[in-house]
Amino acid sequence: MLYLYSNGAEMLDNLDFIAQIDKDNGLAILAGQGHQLAQEFDVDTSSITNVENIVVAGMGGSVLAAEFILNLKGGELPVPLNVCREYHLPGYVNEKTLVVISSYSGNTAETLSCLEDAQKRGAQIAVMTSGGELLKKALANQQVTYQIPEGFQPRHSLLYQVKALATLLESLGLLKGAITELEAVGTWAEEIIQGWVASVPTAENSAKQLAGKIFGKIGVVYAGPVLEFAARNLKIALNENAKNLAFTYALPEFDHNEFQGWAHPTDVPVAVVELQSSLDAPEIAKRFSIGNRLLSGSMPAPVIVQAEGKNQAEQLIWSILFGGMVSAYVAVLNGEDPLPVAKVEKLKAELAKEEDENN
Repeated sequence: MLYLYSNGAEMLDNLDFIAQIDKDNGLAILAGQGHQLAQEFDVDTSSITNVENIVVAGMGGSVLAAEFILNLKGGELPVPLNVCREYHLPGYVNEKTLVVISSYSGNTAETLSCLEDAQKRGAQIAVMTSGGELLKKALANQQVTYQIPEGFQPRHSLLYQVKALATLLESLGLLKGAITELEAVGTWAEEIIQGWVASVPTAENSAKQLAGKIFGKIGVVYAGPVLEFAARNLKIALNENAKNLAFTYALPEFDHNEFQGWAHPTDVPVAVVELQSSLDAPEIAKRFSIGNRLLSGSMPAPVIVQAEGKNQAEQLIWSILFGGMVSAYVAVLNGEDPLPVAKVEKLKAELAKEEDENN
């Protein structure tokens, strides 16, 4: 079959073939993500006061916005913000904690459990969702609610959720200028992403080129502090969009453990991608350079992706959108529709079935 060709260029330049694989128009959805940052949220947050810490509770793609905000604005927040990915909230949560309950579907079991936990502890609550049980409960309880546009996979609504969370934090006086900054980047990104759409041939399309280098291999993504979230997001996109094994780690921590691991096994096909930023400290650039030299011969030569953009917001969003397109092209090369996550949905169904049987 055509998608078994080693470099993938023949397939990725065949628009009819792409359409046969990308049945749910995942590439078009990914190409339109920049527009999400133009979404406006007009929500009254006056009931939330005297916040001393924030917990964002969610799973999968529904909690990525919090990680994005931490990577971009964590140093500016006057109060701690932590992410909770389980059934119960941290022990310190109380009436001075803002708990953001985030579930795109509104039906995530772990997140609904955290909502109940937050209510029992008297925490202040804000909700981010597109519907489901969570929206029903939030409206019934008159909780601060950011309703995210529906019809997407959670991971593909990331920038809607980023805008909603930034709007919430700015409305509470915990961030300044984030909304304006994100909207400006969104406009810029809508133009940039046109260079990666399917109609642009592989010879001129860097997203297709990187996909061809990852195809047939385990993806390993490294980045420094500036693009740490983008590296994690690419790993997730390869998992969910391309149905491809992928892993990630960040420098400088990489140099203290995983660096040594590049010895065994020696026969596993791996593609190493380094997301590098001009904004990282000089020490990080030095670590990339020296590390790559010392690992030559044991770690595959990395594909170095230099993020574009004049500030961190631009570089993060550039890397997120670029990685999304890359993952979708890897999906096509793998013969996989980028949108569905059938195994995840089957797992959820089996867990729900077992819970129903036990009740």
